[in-house]
Amino acid sequence: MTLIEIETRIAAPVERCFALSLSIDAHAASMGASRERAVAGVTSGEIGLGEQVTWRARHFGLTFRMTSRITAYECPTCFVDEQVEGPFARWWHEHRFLAEEPGTLMLDRIEFAAPFGALGRAVERAGLARYMERLILERNRWLARELEG
Repeated sequence: MTLIEIETRIAAPVERCFALSLSIDAHAASMGASRERAVAGVTSGEIGLGEQVTWRARHFGLTFRMTSRITAYECPTCFVDEQVEGPFARWWHEHRFLAEEPGTLMLDRIEFAAPFGALGRAVERAGLARYMERLILERNRWLARELEG
């Protein structure tokens, strides 16, 4: 399993960072390069505890579908989304939001595992982990621009 931890500072209140991070529309806008879009479940607005969304996106020239559910929710400090169906053997993403002058420290902790056992672990080491980290960093830069702009 791979662990990714990312810290992002955003000059905006915790409540705004939390809400925009739960926005299906914001997520889709931040993932323009992969043409990610919500195709089932909650498909627009803010997603909440126990709700699911199915995403369709293009990565590595292939189309993927992933359904995730919000499995933990503590407004406005934390939520967790977990894959319930999709391309990973495991996908767990904790989003934490801490008030910090002059705004918010956003902490992402992602645990994931590619399918196919040893072959999947080799793919993770060969570049999947870096690719996933770049996607999260890109999304966080988009959130910061929207919230600070």
